[in-house]
Amino acid sequence: MLPRSQPAAQALISPVDAGPLTLAGAVGNSYRRRMTRLLSKLPTTCPPEPPRDCPQCPRLVAFREKHRTLEPGWHNAPVPSFLPTSGPGDVRLLIVGLAPGLRGANRTGRPFTGDYAGDLLYETLIDFGFARGTFRADPQDGLTLTGAAITNAVRCVPPENKPTGDEIKQCRPFFSATLARFPTLEAVVALGRIAHEQVLRTLGTPLARAPFAHGAVHPISGSRGTLRLYDSYHCSRYNTNTGRLTRDMFRSVFQQVSDDLAR
Repeated sequence: MLPRSQPAAQALISPVDAGPLTLAGAVGNSYRRRMTRLLSKLPTTCPPEPPRDCPQCPRLVAFREKHRTLEPGWHNAPVPSFLPTSGPGDVRLLIVGLAPGLRGANRTGRPFTGDYAGDLLYETLIDFGFARGTFRADPQDGLTLTGAAITNAVRCVPPENKPTGDEIKQCRPFFSATLARFPTLEAVVALGRIAHEQVLRTLGTPLARAPFAHGAVHPISGSRGTLRLYDSYHCSRYNTNTGRLTRDMFRSVFQQVSDDLAR
């Protein structure tokens, strides 16, 4: 965690695994070939999107069925990743959240749509050129992503926004298949510790080599490819109301991502 006195824009950079990372040299065809090799090693024995009636986690199934009865007009199913209209082949940035919010994505069917977290996230993505349009907390608002995609570490809504360790693990094959969809991926923004650890465990990187800290940047590099993992506190109403995350702190993470991708 960054000390409160340290500017949020001052990123902590910690190299992970073997080999240095220089982003300026990691673009173009050579970079794409290395990323393709890295992501092709991920297990993809399941599709990137869970089925509507995914049975993997009994507690989440029961919670989902309860709300299908209470709110039959809601989505109430695993929430698919939000992709750019150009498709997964153009994704350079992936944003990873925790899980769908009960009255947010679980209701609307689009990540970060319908609750406060989406207000801050999409405003920021639009300002930094990763999204276009007007966000109105409605999947039919016409908002599109540009070179970015959004997904969650856990695809089904958990009670009290708290998935168990086993539920996170059960969703990992879907997350692995999601990562494997993006051959040009260069940056991942993890919103919170659970998202951060889901990324590392999926890539086979020991957690101790890349500890979570807001504003930290972890180059994950090796013989099979390279990418950067950027950490941010989750943009939840709780975090912003308590001052744990400010708008400027959040924007500083995406400023760093934007600057790095422009090099």
